[in-house]
Amino acid sequence: MDGFRIPIGEWAEAGVAWIRDTLGWLLSGVSAVVGWFVDTLANGLLSLPIVAVIVIFAALAWLLRSWRFAIGTIVGFVLILGVGQWVNSMQTLALVLVAALIAVVIAVPLGIAAARNDTFSAILRPVLDLMQSMPAFVYLIPAIVFFSIGVVPGVVATVIFALPPGVRLTELGIRGVDSETVEAGHAFGATPAQILRGVQLPLAMPSIMAGVNQLIMLALSMAVIAGIAGADGLGKEIVQAMSTVDIAKGVEAGLSVVILAVYLDRLTGALGALKTQRGSLLGAIARRRGPQDARSTAAAAPAPAEQDAPVAERTPARV
Repeated sequence: MDGFRIPIGEWAEAGVAWIRDTLGWLLSGVSAVVGWFVDTLANGLLSLPIVAVIVIFAALAWLLRSWRFAIGTIVGFVLILGVGQWVNSMQTLALVLVAALIAVVIAVPLGIAAARNDTFSAILRPVLDLMQSMPAFVYLIPAIVFFSIGVVPGVVATVIFALPPGVRLTELGIRGVDSETVEAGHAFGATPAQILRGVQLPLAMPSIMAGVNQLIMLALSMAVIAGIAGADGLGKEIVQAMSTVDIAKGVEAGLSVVILAVYLDRLTGALGALKTQRGSLLGAIARRRGPQDARSTAAAAPAPAEQDAPVAERTPARV
């Protein structure tokens, strides 16, 4: 048994080399597009006045959650500014948002397809298990081989690592829709696409948004991994602090990551249940529209039929 060995690593290396040599033009295009999106978003955030950015973040917090969360947002981002991590935080935020957007665009259609096809779901499940259980550092090896050092391999590794919960919770939400509701849509002659858009996706939205929330949290947790790949931001600061045993820099960068994580977690968590956010502006508007819509429906209802009137009023008087 000493000579028994399955060369899986060599096979994987040969496959990576074949992809790099055959699809080099595609990899270059992906690298250029992803790098442009991250750089554009980061430069846009950094070009705005810092006060304006903090006000925008606080306004979003109040709009989606509460005024208390808006005040906490102001305090948190002022703290990031005070420890000198503003530029790194905006670079990390841009990387996380771009990676999360790419992951959502991939995860939601895959989850819908898995919910509608049991065979595809059975094939996809072990792939997702492998993606979740594989150490995150392993993703960097082919990502660096394909895209060299920089922000792009960090985005690619982040997308792969964050993708599974988005797919799983989207499938769970679609499968959790009441079958009688779907059958009612079929009975009224709706097409599968119409049922998906008008019935399944709205009812599954809380589960889908929970998947988006988890996806963003996992993407932010990959900030350090992206820093190892050479991406600018808080991850790079943490890596440098680890290599030089700089406790002060490590604490400041780590605290900035925590503030970003709390902000994104609370913000995306509120998107799944706006009506329950009593302190949010959108939730207040949605709750006010409910009674108004009910009153409008009642006012537009037809008057009772004549046969519902009292008998004494319907019977003509005898002369």
